[in-house]
Amino acid sequence: MVQRERIAENVYSFQSELYAQVTCGAVVGPNWAVVIDTLAVPEETLEVRDFIEQELNIPVRYVINTHYHADHTWGNCFFQGATIIAHKLCREFLESKGMPALKVAQEQHSVYQSIRIVLPHITFEEGKMTLRVGKKTLTIFGLPGHSKDNLGVLVEEDKVLFASDAGMALPYIVDGDFDDMVNSLKMMAKMGLENIIQGHGDIVLRGEIDNFIKENLAYLSAIKKAVRKAATRKYPMDLLQTISVEECGKSRVLIGGLAEELHRKNLIGLYKQLYGKLPERSPQDEYDYYEEDTEEDEE
Repeated sequence: MVQRERIAENVYSFQSELYAQVTCGAVVGPNWAVVIDTLAVPEETLEVRDFIEQELNIPVRYVINTHYHADHTWGNCFFQGATIIAHKLCREFLESKGMPALKVAQEQHSVYQSIRIVLPHITFEEGKMTLRVGKKTLTIFGLPGHSKDNLGVLVEEDKVLFASDAGMALPYIVDGDFDDMVNSLKMMAKMGLENIIQGHGDIVLRGEIDNFIKENLAYLSAIKKAVRKAATRKYPMDLLQTISVEECGKSRVLIGGLAEELHRKNLIGLYKQLYGKLPERSPQDEYDYYEEDTEEDEE
């Protein structure tokens, strides 16, 4: 069962029990609903759809894709007739990266056989977009850092922000940009929010938001300091591989236990962002730290 929570009147959040605590949302009006992202596994996306269309008896007219990664977009196909909204880059990345990745996934896992990529119908690149859902106003805007196409969706009347993966217990920047993530977090801090719906994890409540943002900014500062120190070594990777997520202020149990793995990738990814190349490792180090990551599998 997907974990469901009513955040405000006609505003819902859903959290996966099967994959990395990934979340999606819904804002429901009297005549139609907007779904914000889909979930990673078809059965969970279908559970969200059935709750809205069968239990609430409201059709889904729009689906907003906050970014192109598989765990937020591959369920588009289960909302037939809905209009998909996303960043312009989301459509481009889904076509160039998502489609080949799905083909590979379908060859490896039968659970994905029912999926087909549905590209966004409406896209924008700059500024904001507004949707009115009953008495709710949704403002859609760029919130990059986790990825170049990442969007935030603000329910204006309730001050509820669906932050997607710009809001995670452990910031993850491998497919995005360090400075963009810092700026997005600082933007969130100034919005006077009641709740932040993370892309992965539990809802951040009003009294927790300041600390949530401060901790994430402190983590980003810590990994940047670690990467700069490593860059002074002949073999930077030798030092980076010793720096644990706890040393940078976060727990390894976060995001369903994926935090240490994501942290390791953050260090390598940030080194590449800062210095334009992967960190060298000593010849005697036989472990492959540079295993190929597919963005579609990233959080």
